Amino acid sequence: MAGGAREVLTLQLGHFAGFVGAHWWNQQDAALCAPSEAAAPPAELCPDVLYRAGRTPHGRETYTPRLILMDLKGSLSSLKQEGGLYGDAQLDAAIAWQGKLTTHKEELCPKNPYLQDLRSAEGVLSSDESSVRVWSDFLRVHLHPRSICMIHKYNHDGEAGRLEAFGQGESILKEPRYLEELEDRLHFYVEECDFLQGFQVLCDLHNGFSGVGAKATELLQDEYSGRGIITWGLLPGPYSLREPQKNVFRLLNTAFGLVHMSAHSSLVCPLSLGRSLGLRPEPPVTFPHLQYDATLPFHCAAVLATTLDTVTVPYRLRSSPVSMAHLADLLNFSGKKVVTAAATIPFPLVPGQSLPDALVQLGGPTAWTPLSACGGPCGTRCFALSVVLRGLDGARHTSRLAPGTALPSPLHACTTGEDVLAQYLQQQEPRVRSSAHLLLAPCSVVPPYPRLFSPSLSQHGLVLDGSPPGAAVESIPVLGALCSSSTLSQTLGDLARDLSTLDVRRWASFLDAGVEQADVEEALEELGSLAQCYRGGDSLTD
Repeated sequence: MAGGAREVLTLQLGHFAGFVGAHWWNQQDAALCAPSEAAAPPAELCPDVLYRAGRTPHGRETYTPRLILMDLKGSLSSLKQEGGLYGDAQLDAAIAWQGKLTTHKEELCPKNPYLQDLRSAEGVLSSDESSVRVWSDFLRVHLHPRSICMIHKYNHDGEAGRLEAFGQGESILKEPRYLEELEDRLHFYVEECDFLQGFQVLCDLHNGFSGVGAKATELLQDEYSGRGIITWGLLPGPYSLREPQKNVFRLLNTAFGLVHMSAHSSLVCPLSLGRSLGLRPEPPVTFPHLQYDATLPFHCAAVLATTLDTVTVPYRLRSSPVSMAHLADLLNFSGKKVVTAAATIPFPLVPGQSLPDALVQLGGPTAWTPLSACGGPCGTRCFALSVVLRGLDGARHTSRLAPGTALPSPLHACTTGEDVLAQYLQQQEPRVRSSAHLLLAPCSVVPPYPRLFSPSLSQHGLVLDGSPPGAAVESIPVLGALCSSSTLSQTLGDLARDLSTLDVRRWASFLDAGVEQADVEEALEELGSLAQCYRGGDSLTD
């Protein structure tokens, strides 16, 4: 099925990346399974960009994510490492083997109550969402046997044997066992692609997986030169000053991860519901129509996955797609390879309202919620911008005012929805290089997406007045943006200053993991150089 697709291979590195990835793939699966009218045009997004067609040894056709994920021992719960789609690998080996067999059987992990509810015939969710412990508790998509790569030398649970430091993560992909396994899986997926446009890497920034991501992106750059590599550095919910080692390690891992992954990627975007990358904790961001628990990875990852599902639209389009490399070129000129993300979830639209009316009511980019731990956009300069707005039916794209009515804004004079959005961006960010895409398809938020929405939303995410609707929210309109912005100067500069205040010798275990004092000083200089790229400056056309 991939004949006309511009394929993307996804890497998920780390447990929080697994949470975001599970929501991401559930949303892709929901879009694939959504009923469509016979007269409806072809879907705007091409699923073959992300999925591969295959066949089991018994001849059953499959359609699975083109995915490699790495996580630690104990993170799979009841999910088998080889998945459940292609049968039991041990049983297949036993059938082929004609000699004596000895079977050693471990007790299976019980299925999570939330997952059991999802698979019940009624489909009614009665379990507490806080019972979701690991990403496999709510993954509804079948994975290929070559997707899951377990790191057995570190533990997901418990206080001992944790993957805590950047150097530990780097050392994993220096070991032939893990390096060869990753290379083998990369070759398997890449060699069956007709036109591989690149790789999207979802990677934990706060723990030792930042080191895994650094080595993985370096490998991709060396082995697949010319392909796009877009890296999403993921950070979970709020942190506490009562855990000083975790807080310091988070700072160090984040700094090292951003420096190294930006060196080997086409584009790097940190994603977090926090407001800062530094040592001082700040309250998480808020959305007018979302009620989420920032302490639950299940909730935080859902919001970030919805953002990802929107901002990655340009290189997943069926017609007139933008390649990953072209998207990176738009955003990362003059050494500016780190970008910020922002979103409006859901995009506030009332029944009967047109897009021009909604954008005028929304105001400027300050109405978008920043999702890169970079503070607010007030007083910042934007250098380049990519915006996607999805989930508005065609009848709403332009003004519906009667002929002869005075136009409230220039947006109401536009004849297409694409022109409305482009004009809006030009008004908000004049002379800035920008790209805009408008899609009919909304974001799917059916279970196991968590119940985050205020009762004022309709089944399709419209903002209602009066009595609350009875039906659960199933889809929402979303606006997402990627921006190269001067706010990164302060964000990266503050991160460098916090790093400079640390006496790393006090945290000997971080250095013992394979990082030297000279490496810390070099990372400090690199952060300063990155921050300098965004200091002041003007847009390209100035």
